[in-house]
Amino acid sequence: MESTPLLIVDAANVVGSRPNGWWRDRAGAAARLRDALVPLAESGVPPQLAGPAEVVLVVEGAARGVPAVPGVRVVAAPGSGDDAIVDLVGAAPDRRRLVVTADRELRARVGALGAEVHGPRWLPT
Repeated sequence: MESTPLLIVDAANVVGSRPNGWWRDRAGAAARLRDALVPLAESGVPPQLAGPAEVVLVVEGAARGVPAVPGVRVVAAPGSGDDAIVDLVGAAPDRRRLVVTADRELRARVGALGAEVHGPRWLPT
């Protein structure tokens, strides 16, 4: 069993939850979110998630070109970002998996697979 928790962030949903003009530059907003997640790979999100953690940002649409950086793996969903997140959760059944999204349907889908789910405000970014 892998002991490093897997933190999966729904980029479109988290970016969309912040009224900061993200719609003018979706890729730029996703890149800023990615950069804000880097410290979480080491520190986690205390007190619920102690570090280190594997951080995965799932991007879709106009943000598909956002590259990974040290500390944050970026997964470009070939179709639905929700489906890619469900696939990531399902591929790691023996790990602690935490998904950050406010999408109700996605929350139900990953919760049924045993993932913990937190809303966008849970992130200290």
